[in-house]
Order: sequence, then C-alpha cells, then structure tokens
Amino acid sequence: MPSNRLLEKRRDFFYRLAKKEGYRSRASYKLLQANKDLHFIKNGDTVIDLGAAPGGWMQAAREIVGDTGLVIGVDVSPIRDFPDQNVKSLRGDIKNPQTVSGLKEISGGRADVVLSDVSPNLSGIWEVDHARQLDLAQTSLQIARDFLEIGGAFFCKVFQGDLLDDFLKELRLIFQVVKIIKPKASKSQSSEIYVLGLSPRFAVRNT
Repeated sequence: MPSNRLLEKRRDFFYRLAKKEGYRSRASYKLLQANKDLHFIKNGDTVIDLGAAPGGWMQAAREIVGDTGLVIGVDVSPIRDFPDQNVKSLRGDIKNPQTVSGLKEISGGRADVVLSDVSPNLSGIWEVDHARQLDLAQTSLQIARDFLEIGGAFFCKVFQGDLLDDFLKELRLIFQVVKIIKPKASKSQSSEIYVLGLSPRFAVRNT
C-alpha cells in the first residue's frame, strides 16, 4: 500500500503538474512563479543553485537563462546529468571550502544570481530545525557575497521563527532591496518562505 506521504504527493496539484510537464521537482514552480513576478533571473545570467538536487530549480533556471547563460547546481546528493552543455553540477557540502573552490573553478568566480533551497535533515524538533536551516541560509549568504556581481540577486529559502529577524536585518545591510515571498507552489501549511536580496551594496565579486 502507498504511504500517506506518497498519497499526499499524488493529490498535490504541483506534484502532478511537475510529472506531466517533465520537471524533476514541484519546487520548479516556486522559482518560476517568483521570477515571473520579480524578474531577478534573466536571459544570459550565470546562476548558482545551492541545495539543487534533484534539479528542479536547475531546470527552471535553464529555461530562463537560455542558451547563453550558465546554471551550476551544488548538493551533497548526486544530481542526474542534464543534456544541456550550459547546465553543470557539483557534488559537495556548501560548508566545505573545497566545494566552494570547485564552484569557483566552474563559474569563474562570479554569478549574477545565487539560489538556495538548502534544508537540513529534519529532526522534528522545531527549534533545532529552525536553527539548522538558518545556519545553512547564512552559509548560502556568504557564498552569495563571495560570488555576486553588482546588480545581482540572492533568492533563499528560510524557515519562519525567532532567528529570522536577525537574518533579515543582515540582508538589509548587504542588499539595497529585500523582499519576502511565499510562492503559490509553496504549501500553505509549510513554515518555509523565501527571501530575495537585490543589488548588493558593495562590489563583492572575487577577482
């Protein structure tokens, strides 16, 4: 018999739509919806996707950047190869300096957009999971600061909780514009939201 979780997925509109349209994950629609409204990914951009497996956001980003852009996905789990020459993946932990070094080699040390859909292994203890997720968001933010060009964008998943305000304050020091987003494809009962930072205040590209 299918598990309750599998049955829930089968009833989920965006899960079924992803299967129908060939996306690897229902999460593709979260990125597509956010970008349709805010246009932070553009044709020709270099996009780094942290926590990319199984590759749903990579697919969505590839559609937007077109043939002249570059999409690089990073995850501790393997990501099945894409046929596109401008879609690449790197297996590794974003907290590991060797992973960041490998990312610099592939990207040339720069990006127009850094995406982060990274989540911890959930313990079921909310305070612990919230703290772990915000720690990963902080790591993603540091990578964004290391790679983003002036005028770039940082789009990151966060869990709502008492640590979020401090993270938002930090974002507002770094980016000229900060927005909080809840795409329609994000389940209403989920505590996840997304934050978007636009136009870093300083030249953060490593040369």
